[in-house]
Amino acid sequence: MNSRIAHPDMPQTILLVNGPNLNLLGEREPELYGSQTLAEIVSNLQHNAATRGFKINALQTNSESEIVNSIQDCRHSTAFILMNAGAYTHTSIAIRDALLAVSIPFIEIHLSNVFSRDHFRHRSYLSDIAIGLISGFGPYSYTLALEAAMQHLESREES
Repeated sequence: MNSRIAHPDMPQTILLVNGPNLNLLGEREPELYGSQTLAEIVSNLQHNAATRGFKINALQTNSESEIVNSIQDCRHSTAFILMNAGAYTHTSIAIRDALLAVSIPFIEIHLSNVFSRDHFRHRSYLSDIAIGLISGFGPYSYTLALEAAMQHLESREES
């Protein structure tokens, strides 16, 4: 059992972090990001996680410091992080350092294929320390990331 979990009967917690401008999903460039809102994505993920005995705590913020604080604050209560840092993916050494400091496994998520977009989006400060990267599948990127996270955590429990 994961040592981050306080009680064996409690569900394992996954932190879902959404960075700047993701609160505008469904309105912002739907041709690029889709028409689903962030609330709809989070609700679907929470439902899917609960069916497998996991709990999702979701955060969306436009503030880099709030992301760093949330990562630090979850270090004793969270088994996994799903991270869509938005534009901070390409700029934030602070988020990278927070993820390294807490040693919680995470998956980097992007709705669009960042490698088919502006050149500056090709650089990620997170990818090389993530367990994996899921990019380009629209809202389904989150579903794929959640499935991978749950499989990762379940396989750790079995060993």
